[in-house]
Amino acid sequence: MRSGRLIAALVIGVVLIANVIASYQLFTRPYPGFNDYLTVWEASRLFFYEGLDPYSAQTSLAIQTRIFGRAALPDEQPNHFAYPFYAIYFVYPFIHTEYAWATAAWLVFLEVCLISALALILDLLKWRPRPLTVAALALLSLLAYPAARGLVLGQVSHLVYLLQVAAIWAFVRRRDGLAGALLALSTFKPQMSVLIVLFLLVWAMARRRWRAIGAFGVGMAALIGSSFLLQPNWVEGFLYQLTLYPSYIRVSTPIWVVTDYLLGLGRWAEVGLNVLGALVMLWAWWQALRHGTVGHFAWTLMLTLTLTHVIGLRTATPHFVVFWLPLMFYLRDWARQRRYGVMISVLAALFVLPWLYFLLTIGEGKFEHPTLFLLPFIALIALALTRRQWSAAALDWSV
Repeated sequence: MRSGRLIAALVIGVVLIANVIASYQLFTRPYPGFNDYLTVWEASRLFFYEGLDPYSAQTSLAIQTRIFGRAALPDEQPNHFAYPFYAIYFVYPFIHTEYAWATAAWLVFLEVCLISALALILDLLKWRPRPLTVAALALLSLLAYPAARGLVLGQVSHLVYLLQVAAIWAFVRRRDGLAGALLALSTFKPQMSVLIVLFLLVWAMARRRWRAIGAFGVGMAALIGSSFLLQPNWVEGFLYQLTLYPSYIRVSTPIWVVTDYLLGLGRWAEVGLNVLGALVMLWAWWQALRHGTVGHFAWTLMLTLTLTHVIGLRTATPHFVVFWLPLMFYLRDWARQRRYGVMISVLAALFVLPWLYFLLTIGEGKFEHPTLFLLPFIALIALALTRRQWSAAALDWSV
């Protein structure tokens, strides 16, 4: 048994190393880019090697120089470091080599994140599909539009996705210390994490699961405390960069796309729909806490994940990898009902249509069309139509 595991580990190690080398030769050396990753990587490298404040104008200029060869022009993405300070910890292992090799390793790391999240979701749902089905799902989890776009940009969101899935897995398996720690780690991209963290903490408090709350508190204390020790003024810098953020982002949320881009209704309509969405979410939280069933918990969890990318402060299409969670629930049910035609059709549509739409609507500068941000509404509609299905689901979760 041990020899088999050792051989498997060696094979996986060789495959990963070969993947890094191939990624370097085929992608990261001839086509430098991955600008979202570069922002965090350069900020981390400059801090640890040169002691520069990640939020400083000097760091922003260094990031822009790597991207453009000069300072960003007024109509170009400035790529300021707009993360909590402790985000630099997550790329620290990758800053000790040249950027092309660092990016190749990061690209493979993100692929591992996506595959690992898929494996956890399958275990979470107690679904054991055939090897060919698993291979197809793994391939789609890498090549579907949100995942592939995130890989091209080097988006740290794929790591947040894995941390969220792992936290949920640990939470429903009653590994509360691990769940709390993973939730704390997932906060380095707050716009993806804040609502799901709040919901799980509220649920844990209502169920007196103090270990999860304590582990989250200790984790946050370690992340924030160490940030103050290394960069005492980091909160001021972070908040300043957040104030600049709306001036250069093209799209904020799906709600903005509907109210402003499509209908031209303005800021108050956007605020009103955000408030309405928040009220719906709070109502769902109340219902879940009142009923206390696994089904209510699961549906509300998926609704919270979805609303994070509908009414939040900011989202991006690579963040939509989180919708693999509810999608896999439906795929599992269709597979158990032997509705393979529906299963294959949905997977094909979700893979082909976003890519086709992207290619047909790509604008100047190769920016994706704002209406691609409407994808979360598909998940929202699906959840609204299948609430009873989730409530009646026989999920082997201990919540």
